[in-house]
Amino acid sequence: MKKRFSTLMLAALSLPATLMAQGWPSNYGGVMLQGFYWDSFTQSAWTKLEGRATDFKGYFDLVWVPQSGKCLNSTSMGYDPYYFFNQNSTFGTVDELKSMISVFKANGIGTIADVVVNHHGTNGWWTFPAETYNGTTYQLFTTDIPADDDRNNTVKTAKQASADGVTLSTNNDEGEDWPGMRDLDHKSANVQNIVKAYEQFLVNDLGYTGFRYDMVKGFNGSHVGDYNDAAGVKFSVGECWDSNETILRWIDATGKRSAAFDFQFRYNVRDAINGATEGKYTSAADWTRLNSTYNLMHDPAYRQYAVTFVENHDTERRSSAEQDPIRRDTLAANAYMLAMPGTPCVFYTHYLTYPSEIKAMIDARKAAGITNMSDYYNYRSTTGYFANVVTGTKGKLLVAVGKGFPEPSTGSLSV
Repeated sequence: MKKRFSTLMLAALSLPATLMAQGWPSNYGGVMLQGFYWDSFTQSAWTKLEGRATDFKGYFDLVWVPQSGKCLNSTSMGYDPYYFFNQNSTFGTVDELKSMISVFKANGIGTIADVVVNHHGTNGWWTFPAETYNGTTYQLFTTDIPADDDRNNTVKTAKQASADGVTLSTNNDEGEDWPGMRDLDHKSANVQNIVKAYEQFLVNDLGYTGFRYDMVKGFNGSHVGDYNDAAGVKFSVGECWDSNETILRWIDATGKRSAAFDFQFRYNVRDAINGATEGKYTSAADWTRLNSTYNLMHDPAYRQYAVTFVENHDTERRSSAEQDPIRRDTLAANAYMLAMPGTPCVFYTHYLTYPSEIKAMIDARKAAGITNMSDYYNYRSTTGYFANVVTGTKGKLLVAVGKGFPEPSTGSLSV
């Protein structure tokens, strides 16, 4: 396949596989799709996604879908959760959800649930719903809210609790505060019991394959490991939006029982395309910025836990705000991501715009047997173009992005 901004080539080579490990499978060759973008209520409806199962088959092994519990807001993307066990959401009914997950599974696709348990919606300041699952009633209480909740707001939760005569937890928040909703105290036995029951429900009753954890900087990573153990999943990825050092510490805190999104990989790609650091946009790309060790993907000890991406629902350009979008060379960004180790997660708008091109890139990745632990080396690095050679279980893959790259002979890739 030859494109203006990307070239993918293969050379045959056989290599042995290694053993599996926890957190995210080692030597995993699958590709994930983020099956939504902001306000994608039509395109990400359960019936719509189910209808694409045969299109996804053979290309996407995992599809991450929106948080599927019912919210009080009738047009919610799911990040203001209210119900755990009521799964009639903005994206469809619980029966439609189950049908989609079942059809995906029949086509070799696992469904990844968006798990939002750092914070929880309330009716007013304090009212959490009571829900019954398998004969047990589950309900959050004010004592499940950290003592310092909303500590950065003018109207703090503790002040409101004092005025209303209610009791909060004696524990402070373990991590960052998320304003606007009640944060949950994950040291609380009640919170732990509810989250474990909820995740077992997602797996056993609905058929989810694994979890994407939202806002994991809000509570200790050890809880994620415990929740995954209780649910018995092998696919888990956390949104630890921070420096590479913080992400590494978070993975370790989970006991390496979860992967993490490789945010710094994304910033490497953005800066290369923009031509400057911190998202600054210049007239030309600087592809040498891809030659970075500041990411999970480069580290042989952690690339198994790297879920790479180049755009998501929080970084894309939205109608309400520009956010932090990649402004050009979307195909080059995806070509580089889909050739490199880690588990790549394709953004839905990119796939909807370039379905045939992205499928061809995935075909090349799978033909070479690239996995989340594959080795690679830099082949060429200039401001105008950049190339790496990645060694898969079936062959070598050359990924070249930029302009003016001289196509090499196959024999030269063995260097």
